[in-house]
Amino acid sequence: MSDFHGSASSGSEREPSRTPPPRTRGTRLRHRLAELRGPDVPAKALDARALAALAANPGCRRRAILDGAGVDKGSLASALGSPSVFGQSQFALVRGNAFEAKVKADGGAELLRLVHEKLDRGAEPPAEARVEVPDLSATGPEGRAARTALALREATGTAGAWTLLDHPMLALEVAGSPAFLEPDAVVVHPDGSWTVVEIKSFPMLDGSADPAKVGAAARQAAVYVLALERVAARLDPAPRVRHRVLLVCPKDFSNLPTASAVDVRKQRAVTDRQLARLTRIEEIADALPEGACFSPEQSAEALAAAVEAVPATYAPECLSACELAFHCRARSRDAGAVTRLGRPVRAELGGLSTVEEVLAAARGEAGDPDDPAVAALRRAARLRAEALATAGAGPGGPAAPAALPKSAPGSRSASGPGPARCPRVADHHARPAGGRALRPCPARRHRPAPAPVRPSAGLRTADHRR
Repeated sequence: MSDFHGSASSGSEREPSRTPPPRTRGTRLRHRLAELRGPDVPAKALDARALAALAANPGCRRRAILDGAGVDKGSLASALGSPSVFGQSQFALVRGNAFEAKVKADGGAELLRLVHEKLDRGAEPPAEARVEVPDLSATGPEGRAARTALALREATGTAGAWTLLDHPMLALEVAGSPAFLEPDAVVVHPDGSWTVVEIKSFPMLDGSADPAKVGAAARQAAVYVLALERVAARLDPAPRVRHRVLLVCPKDFSNLPTASAVDVRKQRAVTDRQLARLTRIEEIADALPEGACFSPEQSAEALAAAVEAVPATYAPECLSACELAFHCRARSRDAGAVTRLGRPVRAELGGLSTVEEVLAAARGEAGDPDDPAVAALRRAARLRAEALATAGAGPGGPAAPAALPKSAPGSRSASGPGPARCPRVADHHARPAGGRALRPCPARRHRPAPAPVRPSAGLRTADHRR
């Protein structure tokens, strides 16, 4: 036997194995997400705005799997028959790009001046110090993220210099899948600390801006701060990531830049906690039926079945943050879910998830009497019935309208014509206590419009007008 094995090994060449190497966890997940996205459909990048919206609704598995797979939710909503108007206008995009180019002109001199003025007055002014603007170009998002991390490491080790990173690429793990984020700019101070710069095109009037837009920008910047902290944690020693970001906007109604420091510690803590609550994408993908695909190219029935296979958590706030909000709202209405009434109402109702369950619990037909939500509903129903009974109506319907008084003689009524009277005063007035009865004001006579005056013969029109 030993001679046989020896001769076989020496006289013949070993054939290469045709078994493909086993897929790693990351490779298997990428292939699975590509299958869900559809064949030959490019992935849509997950930006910080979408990530902040996802963190605001961590219980929505539908948005988590769609954003993780890079599905274009706008095209998906149009294919489902519920197109959304969510998005930014082309005019706003062009204006924002032009304003950002003006802020970053001349090597970011104006931008660094605003950073020094608003955040770091104790440092040497950028006009008198050394300023570095490294090149961050690389192939692919992974390459750009690696190049950004290297540039941050080099800038942190260069003491006494300002460094401006224009559109760096940051990586942040979201629900087990990497998301690549691109802030407007990141500034490295002379002391080695890092600051996120957010440039917006909405105006700042007299030093203040729209609170809703500022809040959205703060939540978006908090995502960038989280991603920067992940990069800083890999350095030794870890640099400080400032929690006060710089918001740059046009001043008043001009195109001149102005800035304000925004503290995003609260938004950062909320976003970090909400992202930790997200269900991992692998678990959501494994629960989908075989052959599920979110490609808009397939039939409407198959696409609707694939979307409905993933549970969604709709809230009225989704209308301003998600492209599928109209579709999810229609399904929520059809199911009678109480989530469409808002998160505060949903939280107060406890285990009651549909409107039918709420009404049945209020009528005493269902529900546990010891449940605080059920007890509150029944008490509200009793108070409503008492109020209707006091108003002279039964519990089954609204109060009947009071009978109108009879018209006074000489007034306009349905029984016969009469002279018109001022509608501001009722036909009959009760005599007030200690006072006289009010009289209706007399009717105004209709006066015909005056006839136009014509110029007499021989008189010119201009002289007549004078």
